[in-house]
This record gives sequence, structure tokens and C-alpha cells, in this order.
Amino acid sequence: MLLPWELLILLSFKDCLAERNTRHGPVFSQEPSDSIFPLSFEDNKVFINCKAKGNPAPYYKWKVDGREIDMDLNYNLVEGNLLINNPHATHHGGVYQCIATNTFGTIVSKEAKVHFTTLADFGMSLEHVSLPLSIPTILCGCCLCSSSAEIKYSWVFNRRPSFLLQDTRRFVSQRTGNLYIAKVEASDVGNYTCVVRNMMTNATVYSSPTPVELRRDGKHAPLIEVQFPESLHVTKGSSVKLECFALGNPVPAITWRRTDGNPLPGKMKINHSNGVLEIPYFRPEDAGAYECVAENSRGKNIAKGQLIFQSMITLKDAHMAIEANLQWECRASGKPKPVYRWLKNGEPLVLEDRILVEGGRLAVSRINLLDSGMYQCLAENEHGAIYASAELKVVASAPDFSKSLVKKSMLIQRGGEVIMECRPHASPRASISWRRGGEFLKDSKRRTIMEDGTLRISNISESDGGRYTCVARNPFGTSSSTGTLVVKEPTKITVPPLSVDATVGQSIVLPCEVSRDSSLDPTFKWFFNGKLIDFNKQDHFEMIGGVSGDLMVRNIQLKHSGKYVCMVHTVVDSVSAAADLIVRGPPGAPEGLMVGEITDSSAQLSWGSGPDNHSPVTTYTIQARTPFSIGWQAVRTVPDSVPGQMFHATVIDLNPWVDYEFRVVAINNVGVGEPSMQSKQIRTKAAVPEVAPGNVSGGGGSRGELVIQWEPIPEELQNGEEFGYIVAFRSLGTTTWKQTVLASPDASRYTFRNDSIPPLSQFEVKVGVYNKEGEGPSSHVVVVYSAEEEPSVPPSRVLARTLSASEIEVYWEPIPQTASSGKIIGYEVLCWEEGVQESDAEMVKVTDTVALLSGLMGSTLYLISVRAQNSAGAGPSSPAVNVTTKKPPPSQPPGNIEWNLTNSKIFLKWEHVKAMGNESEVTGYKVSVPSLSATWGPYQPPRNATGRHQPPRRTTGGHQPPQSATGRRQAPQSATGRRQPPQSATGRRQPPQGDASLRRAPQGDASLRRAPQGDASLRRAPQGDASLRRAPHRGDASLRRVPHRGGHQPPLSAT
Repeated sequence: MLLPWELLILLSFKDCLAERNTRHGPVFSQEPSDSIFPLSFEDNKVFINCKAKGNPAPYYKWKVDGREIDMDLNYNLVEGNLLINNPHATHHGGVYQCIATNTFGTIVSKEAKVHFTTLADFGMSLEHVSLPLSIPTILCGCCLCSSSAEIKYSWVFNRRPSFLLQDTRRFVSQRTGNLYIAKVEASDVGNYTCVVRNMMTNATVYSSPTPVELRRDGKHAPLIEVQFPESLHVTKGSSVKLECFALGNPVPAITWRRTDGNPLPGKMKINHSNGVLEIPYFRPEDAGAYECVAENSRGKNIAKGQLIFQSMITLKDAHMAIEANLQWECRASGKPKPVYRWLKNGEPLVLEDRILVEGGRLAVSRINLLDSGMYQCLAENEHGAIYASAELKVVASAPDFSKSLVKKSMLIQRGGEVIMECRPHASPRASISWRRGGEFLKDSKRRTIMEDGTLRISNISESDGGRYTCVARNPFGTSSSTGTLVVKEPTKITVPPLSVDATVGQSIVLPCEVSRDSSLDPTFKWFFNGKLIDFNKQDHFEMIGGVSGDLMVRNIQLKHSGKYVCMVHTVVDSVSAAADLIVRGPPGAPEGLMVGEITDSSAQLSWGSGPDNHSPVTTYTIQARTPFSIGWQAVRTVPDSVPGQMFHATVIDLNPWVDYEFRVVAINNVGVGEPSMQSKQIRTKAAVPEVAPGNVSGGGGSRGELVIQWEPIPEELQNGEEFGYIVAFRSLGTTTWKQTVLASPDASRYTFRNDSIPPLSQFEVKVGVYNKEGEGPSSHVVVVYSAEEEPSVPPSRVLARTLSASEIEVYWEPIPQTASSGKIIGYEVLCWEEGVQESDAEMVKVTDTVALLSGLMGSTLYLISVRAQNSAGAGPSSPAVNVTTKKPPPSQPPGNIEWNLTNSKIFLKWEHVKAMGNESEVTGYKVSVPSLSATWGPYQPPRNATGRHQPPRRTTGGHQPPQSATGRRQAPQSATGRRQPPQSATGRRQPPQGDASLRRAPQGDASLRRAPQGDASLRRAPQGDASLRRAPHRGDASLRRVPHRGGHQPPLSAT
């Protein structure tokens, strides 16, 4: 595979080869132009350019002043260019023309005027110049000849190595060679030298220096000195330069514009001094009137000129058969109107009876081989001449089918039409005849031989099959080409798709079954609304069926409505059938929803119908949304049910002073459609509140207070600004209401304070509402009680007993009902250590007459007091009672625990624990059996003192705890060698973890039973449970504590 750049090179190479291999007459690619050549002693050669393309390559000749140049010492050909050696102004100046010729003919170039100038032709016209200060000045006489494209003028100031730079003040005309200074300054004093350079030969000529002096003068308006012609004829594709420069003080600004108001061409170029406007690649749209405007503070000056497009229609090469008629038309534009001449092979065309010239039109009838050649149309007027060239090739050949054979095999269905083309290459044109087998055919009702030789047969039958031969004849020979016509049975759609209606979500099948010639394989294609269905990219379409092309449309959507075409192709024919699918769906969204008149509880809506999706709209529903609603909610309307033909309704039962948005939903027999775009947000007008506060109640508070409570009105029901509450109350049985106004819309409680109010006094209470529009309704009158009085007496018979080192239990008698004006809701128990103020006591609240105080310190004296509490507060405290917590348990665990396993029993021994002075005496011991796997982990064979593995001593399965060298279990040792109990961060003994009872319950619990000697025995149950049974050994232990005997005791043991 070729890369893009490789392909580009290959195509370019191919085009180049094609151009080189195509034989054609000469065509100029470069022609000579008017030139001026300065001569100097160093410059003794001049080139005049000419180049043409052609195949075969053309050869060249030159003419000067109409006579052919003989190549000698002065003239040489360098490819197509003319080289003049040692040119002389008199002998070698003139009008030159290049002639290019190859085997196809000759063409001549446009004429070019060539001038030669010597050093004597250049110089200043003044020997000494005195310039007025601030006055525009011209240094003239740089060149006495006309300028050309090959000549460039420059100036040198004070013999500096670089040329004088042009700017807005100084300008060198390339048409006259003059130097223009718009405003003379003191820095302009010096010597000026004119320089002329030939751009082709690089020959340069310098004038003699001219001194310039300075004198004083004033300001002057602009004066345009360099001006382009009033009319200038420009040919297509050429570049035109317009010069314009003005003198004046201050220096005039130069601008350019078109008089017709059109913008200047974007390709336009303006040099840095704005003195030259250049338009490259001149086109017809560039023609028109141009203005140069020179302006300063003293005035402005305008120069105008017309650019006239001068063009000629190019001639096209003609390759024509002999005896054909040729017609060329050459048209050129210009003023004055151009005159036309025709050339053949560089010479004036000789007119004959067959050749007619009318202006720029050339007609040649019955062309022959001698008419071949290169033709040129020459259009000229006083401004010059332009040429157009073309080649005429006259071809004579016998008929040739090598590039246009009759189609070798043609398949056509019975009843159809066939067109057999016969287009041999022949010059002159060949006469055509057709034969079938050996019989030549003639025109009939079904058969026609057309003018171009094409055979047409209509209503084909099986008998038309066979071999057909086209025979072509002309004066130079005869040729033929044969093809075969095969007739097939036509393809017909026997079960076409039928138009159908469907509902969104359904699936349908559009059938397409055909009858065909058994030798042909049909290809089915489906088109939807004119576009071919790509089944690889469509989820909803599927081609089903074996020999048929049925189309299934699954899960139909609204977008599937349209025209479906089944097209069946064979190599012989194509047939198609169409059906329309109408999809009915829920209606589209209504359009253009507008909100009209708005009141405090209603709004008028109007809308336009959306698409009904082939099922008429039956009803419309209107939905509303507020900042307080959860999503969109249906609202009541007038009429209650909006019919599908109505496009307006009034929404009612709206809340005053609430922001609403509305939308409309259309419904048809298929379903509920999409909602419309929501309306702009509107606010209903304000109104007096209509809803009174609910759940008015009260009570509680401190002594002398009347507390009134209610549920506040939601914002959407406040109906306006400046919403608030009016609270009114009076003693039960009185007639005068006291009322207060709460200006907060969020208020839900009011407290009236008056120390003279008796506890639990009854008051009638009501709460009303108001807003900026007025007062609204009040709630129903309810009876509310004033605050209660605190209990007047303390609880009696307060008792406290210590349970442990950290717990105390407190009891008391409740206070009598008569000691409180209200219901007792609980008690407060105060507890503080001796030496601490009662105000710093810890407090526990309970609702019963007993309290458990925990988290206390052992061996500490505490003072305890109790007081009753109702809704008004707490009453007086009872007298304090004293109670001391018990001593804490021993902090040290039993030491030197030893064990021994015999059969299924474990024997335990330990040392007595002696309580310290601040600890309670030991009264017994508790033996716990933790989970073996959780406590000891995976089994490790014990090692003896020599480091060798000691065989397990257990006779039953299970885990063997680690042993000492004597076989006894080692307890953790302290630095003194005693076993250390587990300790917490505070140094206190931690309770054992994961303990289990000796007899396993289904959940893994175990129980301990008491043995008289305090020993315990452990035996395995059949399911692996363990139980502690009485053993005859001393020290057996049970679930109950083993009694501790005071004084020195031997070590205890248990089994």
C-alpha cells in the first residue's frame, strides 16, 4: 500500500509522462517583452527570453523588424532565448519576434520593442540645484528613455554605499526615474546620483553627482506630480502598478480607493510610501475607476484613472475527423475595439471557398489533412496586440473497436428493453449496421437502429436471444464486434409489503416475497424514507425469512413512521414495492404555554397543540409546581376535564401569595404524552389568611407562667406578607380577653408571666392569624392550665446500704400527693463524698423510689440526699444519710499454681492469697476452665529439660497444655519467680477471659459443683463435654467458692 506522499509523487510522475507522451504542437510558456538595456564597457551580452512546450520539442527562429535573423557572431540561440553579443544601440535595437516550430506547425510570439541606451543618455538635467526649505522638489532628468520591467531606478545620497530609502517624504518613480521630495528638510542638502540597473543582466550605470543647496520658504497644499494614466488597458493575469506621489508641506498622506465604493482587492499591495498601488493577477472584477488622494493640513489633491480589462477568449485545440466542419471564435475586449487577424503556422491565413473569416470568427468546412497545423488569432489596437493559439489535428482512420467493444454478454428479462451500443473509433464517421447470426436487421416495431448506431429492442421475448454483431464501414475500411443476448424470466414481487398502523412498543413484519428466474440469485434491500437500512447499525430492524426478504421492525418508536421500500436486485433486473408505516404514540408536548390573568386563587392558561402522533388528543391535564410541593402535582381546572379541542383553561384553588410554575400534558388513546415546557414563574395575589393554627395547647413552665403552644402555619398558607399570630387568653369564667401580637411567622409558643397566677389555674385560650391584607380566623377556644408549684416537702425514710466497694443502693418513701400541686414525675438522688460541697454532688434521676449508685470508690464515706420533682421543678432535699463502701477484693491472684493429669482428672494446687490492709478478707476461690483451643492454641509437643520432645501424658485425645520439666504446668512468673496475675493498665487484676464451666452446655458453657474438700475432678463426657465431679482428694473445688481458712494454710488443691 502506498503512503499518501508516495501516491502524490507517482501521480505527478504519471502526469509528467502523459504530457511528454502526448504529441502536440508548440505552446509558448515565456514570450519576449518590451525592454530597455543600458550599455556599458563591461556589459557586452543581452538575452531576450523565449520558451515553448511541445512534443516533439520545438525549434526556434527569430525576426527583427520583420526580417529573419541569421545566426552569426552577434546572434546566438541558447535553447529558445536569443543572445546578442556586443550589442549596438543603432544596429540591434528594433522589434523582435520569436518563432517556435515542430512537426505539428508553427506559432509566433507577440512583438517586443528592444532599446539600448549608453552612459551618455543618463545624467542630471541641472548642474546645481537650490532647494527651498519645506518646499516640495523634483530632481529630474535621471533617464531620457521610457522605462520597462527590466530597468530599476535608484538614487544615491552623498556617495553612500546604500541607496536612498523611500518613505512618505521621498519617492522614486519607476516610470520616469525622477526623485520626488514632498517636503525639503535641512538633512536633504548634499550630492545626489541617479543609478540605472538592468534587472536581467545586472548591468548598472551611474549619473554624475549633482549638489543640492537649501533656501527658506513656507507651507503648501498637496500637488500630485506622479500620476497614473487616465485609462490603462490591462490583460488577464498580468500585474499592474499605479504610481501616485504628491509634493507639499506638511508631507501629504497618500490613500487609495475605488470610485464605485467597492473595497480594494484583498490581494492589493501598497508600498511603504503609499506611492505605488500594485494589483497582481489582474481579473475582470479588478477593472474600474481608481483614485489617489493626497491630503495635508493645507488641502488635498485627487488623481483618477480607469483600469480597463483587456481579454481574449482562448482557443481550444481541435482533433477532428476528415470532412468535418471546424469553427473557432476569438473575442477580445479593448478600447478602441480591436481588429482581428488569423495566422496559420506563423503566416497570414490564406482564404479559400472553404475558409471564412468574419471578425474574430473562423469557419473551415470539409476539413482535410492539409488543414492540420497551428492557428493563431491576433487582436490588436493602438495599445498593443494579444495572441491566442490552438492546434488543429485532422484524423483519418478505419473503424476500430479495440477500445469500445460491443458488450460481450447481456442479460435481460423477458418483456424488458435492451440497448446495445456500437461506438467504434473511425474517421470519417463510420456507417453502422447490425446482424443477428447471419441475417442483417432492419427497423421494426420492436427493433430500432439509432443515428449513433445503437440498437434498441423493446418487449424482449425468448426468441430474441442470440449473437448480435455490429458492422462499421468508412472509406478506409470495415470492422465488427459481437455480443450475446441472454433472455431471463423477470423478477416479480408476489407478496409486497402493505401499509400498516402500529402503536409505540409493538413489533411488526413487512413481507417481501418474490418469484424469479431459477438461475438468478436475488438480493434484497430495504430503504426507509429514501435511505438504505444498514442492519449492522440498526437495533430495531432485522431481515428475516429464508428466500424472502421480510423486514421485522422491533419495539417500534415514533421515529419509525415513514415510507418503507423493498428493492430486489438480480443481474438482470430490479423491482421494488413500497408501504407506509404509521406509528401511533402518546401525543407530543403542547407548545407555547402562556399565563394570562392571575388572581389570589386562580390563573388563566393558554397553549398550542403539539403533534398528536397519529392519535387525536382526548384531554389535557394541567400540573403545577411550587417551592413547597414535592415535584409536579395535578391541579383543579375550569372546566374540570379539558377536552382535546380546547387550548385554554383556568386553574383554581391556588394558594395566595405563592410562586407557581405550570405545565400541560396531553393524553390520547395510546397514553400520556410528554409535558410541555414549564411556564415562567408567577405569583398569585395576596389575600387574608384562611387557615387558623391547629393543636393549640399549653401548660407547664415555671411558677407564675401560662405557656401557650400551637402548630405554626406553613409558608404556603400564610397568603401574604407581614404574617403573624394574635394570641388571646382569659381566666375561665371571665369575659375579658387579653391578647398579644407575635409578628414572627415561625412563632409556635407564647409564655405569659404573672407571679399572682395561682398554680394550675384554668385559662381559655385561642390563637388567630393576620397578614398585610388583614386578620384571618382564630382557632377553637381551648382550656390551658397555668404552671404547677414545686413539691413542698422532701422524701422521707431515706435508707442506703453498701453492696460492694463500688455500689450503694438507696431507698425512700414517696412524698404524699398533697405535698405537690401537680404530678410527681421523678426523683433526684444526690451523692457526694465527705468533705465535698453538696452543690458539687453527682445526681441520678429515677422515676421509682429506689436507686442504684455505681462507679464509687471503695472504703469511702458518701453522703446521700433525695428530692422530688414535678413539671414546675425540684422540691426540697431530704436530710443527708451517711454510708461507707466496702473494701475492695484482693488485688493479688493465687500463686504457684500446679497441675497434674491422671487418667481423666486434673489436679490443681495453689498458694493462699493474703489480703492487704485496705482489702477485704479472702472467703473462697473460684476455679474456671477456659476453652482449651482458644486459650492454648494449636498443640505443641512439650520439651523436657534436655530439649527433647516429651511424649504426651494424656491417654485421651485433645490438647496437652505446655509442661515444665517435672510435668507441671508453669504459671507466668515475676522477677521473684512467683506467678503474676494478669494486670490492667492501672495495675488491677483483670478477670479471666474466655472462661467456661466444667460441664459443657450445648453452647459450650460448663458448670462447677462443690466438693467437700475443695478439690475438683475433670472427666470427659462421650461428646467431649467436661464435668467436675467429687473426688476423694483434698482441695476439690466446686462452682461455689472454696472457703478460706484464716492463718497459715497449706497449698490448696483441686481435681
